[in-house]
Amino acid sequence: MPGAVFLRSDRLTLRTIEAEDVDFVHEHKNPPAVHRSYIWPYPENHDDVEEYLLEDDDGTSLLVCREGDDGDPEPVGEVGMHVDDRTREAEIGVWVAEPYWGEGYGTEACERFVDYAFDERNVHRMMAKHIEGNDGSKRIWEKLGFAHEGTHRESEFMDGEYRDMHVYGVLADEWRKRDARQS
Repeated sequence: MPGAVFLRSDRLTLRTIEAEDVDFVHEHKNPPAVHRSYIWPYPENHDDVEEYLLEDDDGTSLLVCREGDDGDPEPVGEVGMHVDDRTREAEIGVWVAEPYWGEGYGTEACERFVDYAFDERNVHRMMAKHIEGNDGSKRIWEKLGFAHEGTHRESEFMDGEYRDMHVYGVLADEWRKRDARQS
């Protein structure tokens, strides 16, 4: 039984993550092209994935699903955030399974999730990061109107070299003005 639908967008449902989703996440988050895109330098075994999804999650990670060929929700990735309760700043993260890259699912899921964060979680500032070379992630944040706030020079080590980490951000009032212009 799939998890409860939590948020909807035009093409996607974002729903709670359940035990039967562990296999999908384990299979699709571990390929090097995926896990290296979000700076996870090593694969996770099934038990690690299950623990972080079902035991450690504070309720802010959601499975991203599109409508499958049979009309049932088909998982394509995951979106989540961590919120600092004192500052009301959140950091958003997203990954999409490699077969679904280039379809706009990451952008659409993040847009809906940021709406939720500002409107219902009282987040004041949303931050996102991407490692140098992850052009797909860069496009998401720029397309959504996040400002490039800085570069952490050579702050990550991957594939035998140090790489820059780019930091993007958007404030709640900037996001709402953006939404008003698009209406």
